[in-house]
Amino acid sequence: AHCDFAEQVTLAAGTNGAGRPDLVVHLPGKRFVVIDAKAPLAAYLAASEAPDEAERERQVALHAKAVRRHLDDLSSRQYWSTLPGSPEFVVLFLPGEPFFSSALASDPELIEDGAAQRVLLAGPTTLIALLRAIAHGWQQEEIAANAEAVARIGRELFDRLVTLNEKFGSLGKKLDSAVDAYNQAIG
Repeated sequence: AHCDFAEQVTLAAGTNGAGRPDLVVHLPGKRFVVIDAKAPLAAYLAASEAPDEAERERQVALHAKAVRRHLDDLSSRQYWSTLPGSPEFVVLFLPGEPFFSSALASDPELIEDGAAQRVLLAGPTTLIALLRAIAHGWQQEEIAANAEAVARIGRELFDRLVTLNEKFGSLGKKLDSAVDAYNQAIG
């Protein structure tokens, strides 16, 4: 329940025109969080296969630059502007903690710059925490809906009991009247 998302939704937004985020996760209250998982990994993979340390460091720096370019691109798309009421950020998902940590090692300001541009960088751990928080929001929404239903049923039950009490009161008066009439007739 509430594993609610749409994949590859086309959104027209921002200065770069239309975009296709990988996921649009539905939040309670008809809100959404956009997640993009098209992380650039070619330079990171080249770094892992580098023949020497100098080449590895160069490729890691290229990886960080590629992540920054992607961050800038996502920010310019402003997906939140086409999804009213949504948090004003997009999540840039990096599919492994090493991809995330190596980019940060080469460019430590990525997180701050991303936050300033409304792009949150997330590795698997962060994304799982975000999705669990969203699931918790759905649970709270369901609890609130159940409480509202219980309150509505309680009001209806109360109204019915009041009506029943009025009917019993009327019945009691009529029985008293019938008993009086009977007693008068017998007398």
